[in-house]
Amino acid sequence: MAEGAPTPQSIIIKKVKKGGHAAHHGGAWKIAYADFVTAMMAFFLLLWLLNSVTQESLEGLSNYFAPVSVSASTSGSGGVLGGKVMSVDGAGTSSSGQVSNVTMDLPPPKAGSGGEESAEVTEDAAKKALEQIEQEQFEEAQEKIEASIKASAELEQLKDSLMIENTPEGLRIQLIDQDGLPLFASGGSVMLPHTRELLKLVAGVVKSMPQQLSISGYTDSVPFHTATGYSNWELSSDRANAARRGLMDAEVPEDRVSRVVGKAATEPLLPDDPTNARNRRLSIVLLRGTGEPMPEEPEALPGLNAIKQQQLLDNARQKSDSGLSIDLEPIPKQTIGE
Repeated sequence: MAEGAPTPQSIIIKKVKKGGHAAHHGGAWKIAYADFVTAMMAFFLLLWLLNSVTQESLEGLSNYFAPVSVSASTSGSGGVLGGKVMSVDGAGTSSSGQVSNVTMDLPPPKAGSGGEESAEVTEDAAKKALEQIEQEQFEEAQEKIEASIKASAELEQLKDSLMIENTPEGLRIQLIDQDGLPLFASGGSVMLPHTRELLKLVAGVVKSMPQQLSISGYTDSVPFHTATGYSNWELSSDRANAARRGLMDAEVPEDRVSRVVGKAATEPLLPDDPTNARNRRLSIVLLRGTGEPMPEEPEALPGLNAIKQQQLLDNARQKSDSGLSIDLEPIPKQTIGE
């Protein structure tokens, strides 16, 4: 290099090394994840809209986009069908060159009933579950009464005076006269002591159940008239009212009684022997379907109550947590006929 010549400048190249995993990917995954979440939200929103729209609206929407007719745009020998067009039946052909319409009937959409169908199914399921619980209550009440009679030496002789039936009307409990062991004195409506004890046993079960009560009195067909016109009709009504008062004395709420009627000899227990003593009876019916519905528990999660109702149906024969628990009051010892 000549003396006095300028010194050449050095060029320094600095390489910056980027570190870190996030810098390598550049954050592109966030955009892809956001797109995925948006698509999922749109999908579930679509499902919700389809379920909230009524069936009529869906059919109208389907008919709007459905092809109403299909027709050929050309005719004659140069056409695709060689001068023939589709007939109305679809699979046949027409020999004329005139274009005919093909009507297509599409099946109605299956999704989205606006919640009406699901609500109806849920209501039916709840009704069946309540009916099953009520049936279990009736069966348990019958078992309690029968077990209490067997456990009491004083009431053992009255087992033939009590008849319990599960009928379409409800659980019917009948107190029946026996030969030599009547419920009332002849021609009167004052209950005998053993009748009061038997009615008290029935009241211990009845007051623990929610159903309304129907009380009826019956007599036999032996004519009964007094100088004042008092007959079997008045007698059967008075005896039914005596049973109502006996239930009230045993702490059965008065508003539980739906009706009290006297039927005289119109519905004999033994139709072939209308004068038989067993036709004289009291009938107490727990009316089916009149109990207060179970209070619906608040849902911790949506649809939880519907799942519980379905479980009640699937396990109908199992004891429900809301089933009846009956505690009978102890019957004081008393000699029959005192």
